[in-house]
Amino acid sequence: MIDWTWLNVGSLVLGLIAWILPVVNLLRYKNHNHKNWSALSIMSISACAISLYFQIVYGHYLVKIEDWSALMEEAVVIVSSVLLIVTLLLNIITMIVYRDKTAK
Repeated sequence: MIDWTWLNVGSLVLGLIAWILPVVNLLRYKNHNHKNWSALSIMSISACAISLYFQIVYGHYLVKIEDWSALMEEAVVIVSSVLLIVTLLLNIITMIVYRDKTAK
Protein backbone atom coordinates (compact mmCIF):
# COMPACT_ATOMS: atom_id res chain seq x y z
CA MET A 1 0.00 0.00 0.00
CA ILE A 2 1.29 3.44 -0.94
CA ASP A 3 1.39 6.18 1.67
CA TRP A 4 0.07 9.04 -0.46
CA THR A 5 1.08 11.73 2.05
CA TRP A 6 4.67 11.34 0.87
CA LEU A 7 3.61 13.14 -2.30
CA ASN A 8 3.10 16.27 -0.19
CA VAL A 9 6.54 15.89 1.40
CA GLY A 10 8.12 15.35 -2.02
CA SER A 11 6.27 18.36 -3.36
CA LEU A 12 7.53 20.53 -0.51
CA VAL A 13 11.14 19.37 -0.93
CA LEU A 14 11.08 19.87 -4.69
CA GLY A 15 9.48 23.29 -4.23
CA LEU A 16 12.31 24.32 -1.92
CA ILE A 17 14.86 23.01 -4.44
CA ALA A 18 13.10 25.02 -7.15
CA TRP A 19 13.74 28.19 -5.11
CA ILE A 20 17.20 27.33 -3.79
CA LEU A 21 18.82 26.63 -7.18
CA PRO A 22 18.26 30.12 -8.68
CA VAL A 23 19.29 31.73 -5.40
CA VAL A 24 22.54 29.72 -5.57
CA ASN A 25 22.91 30.93 -9.16
CA LEU A 26 22.53 34.53 -8.07
CA LEU A 27 24.95 34.11 -5.16
CA ARG A 28 27.56 32.63 -7.53
CA TYR A 29 27.29 35.62 -9.85
CA LYS A 30 30.46 37.25 -8.51
CA ASN A 31 32.35 34.04 -9.32
CA HIS A 32 33.99 33.96 -12.75
CA ASN A 33 32.53 30.55 -13.62
CA HIS A 34 29.29 31.28 -15.48
CA LYS A 35 28.95 28.00 -17.36
CA ASN A 36 26.37 26.08 -15.27
CA TRP A 37 23.74 28.75 -14.67
CA SER A 38 21.44 27.52 -17.44
CA ALA A 39 21.58 23.91 -16.22
CA LEU A 40 20.66 25.03 -12.70
CA SER A 41 17.77 27.09 -14.05
CA ILE A 42 16.46 24.11 -16.01
CA MET A 43 16.75 21.94 -12.89
CA SER A 44 14.89 24.60 -10.90
CA ILE A 45 11.99 24.78 -13.34
CA SER A 46 11.93 20.97 -13.57
CA ALA A 47 11.76 20.67 -9.77
CA CYS A 48 8.84 23.12 -9.77
CA ALA A 49 7.05 21.13 -12.47
CA ILE A 50 7.52 17.82 -10.66
CA SER A 51 6.37 19.42 -7.40
CA LEU A 52 3.17 20.62 -9.07
CA TYR A 53 2.72 17.20 -10.69
CA PHE A 54 2.89 15.58 -7.24
CA GLN A 55 0.05 17.87 -6.15
CA ILE A 56 -2.00 16.84 -9.19
CA VAL A 57 -1.45 13.15 -8.41
CA TYR A 58 -2.39 13.73 -4.77
CA GLY A 59 -5.54 15.55 -5.91
CA HIS A 60 -6.40 12.55 -8.08
CA TYR A 61 -5.96 10.30 -5.05
CA LEU A 62 -8.34 12.51 -3.06
CA VAL A 63 -10.93 12.17 -5.84
CA LYS A 64 -10.54 8.39 -5.82
CA ILE A 65 -11.17 8.19 -2.07
CA GLU A 66 -13.91 10.82 -2.38
CA ASP A 67 -12.43 13.21 0.17
CA TRP A 68 -14.35 16.21 -1.12
CA SER A 69 -13.58 18.45 1.84
CA ALA A 70 -9.84 18.12 1.19
CA LEU A 71 -10.39 18.96 -2.47
CA MET A 72 -12.28 22.11 -1.55
CA GLU A 73 -9.27 23.47 0.36
CA GLU A 74 -7.95 26.56 -1.42
CA ALA A 75 -4.55 26.59 0.31
CA VAL A 76 -3.07 24.12 -2.18
CA VAL A 77 -4.05 26.35 -5.09
CA ILE A 78 -2.57 29.43 -3.43
CA VAL A 79 0.68 27.72 -2.42
CA SER A 80 1.05 26.14 -5.87
CA SER A 81 0.52 29.53 -7.50
CA VAL A 82 3.12 31.15 -5.25
CA LEU A 83 5.57 28.32 -6.01
CA LEU A 84 5.14 28.76 -9.75
CA ILE A 85 5.31 32.57 -9.74
CA VAL A 86 8.34 32.83 -7.44
CA THR A 87 10.20 30.09 -9.33
CA LEU A 88 9.61 31.82 -12.65
CA LEU A 89 10.58 35.24 -11.27
CA LEU A 90 13.80 33.91 -9.72
CA ASN A 91 14.77 32.20 -12.96
CA ILE A 92 13.92 35.27 -15.06
CA ILE A 93 16.08 37.41 -12.76
CA THR A 94 18.87 34.85 -13.11
CA MET A 95 18.54 34.92 -16.90
CA ILE A 96 18.70 38.73 -16.96
CA VAL A 97 21.74 38.82 -14.66
CA TYR A 98 23.69 36.16 -16.56
CA ARG A 99 22.64 37.21 -20.06
CA ASP A 100 25.50 39.66 -20.51
CA LYS A 101 28.12 37.50 -18.79
CA THR A 102 27.68 34.46 -21.03
CA ALA A 103 27.50 36.48 -24.26
CA LYS A 104 31.16 37.46 -23.95
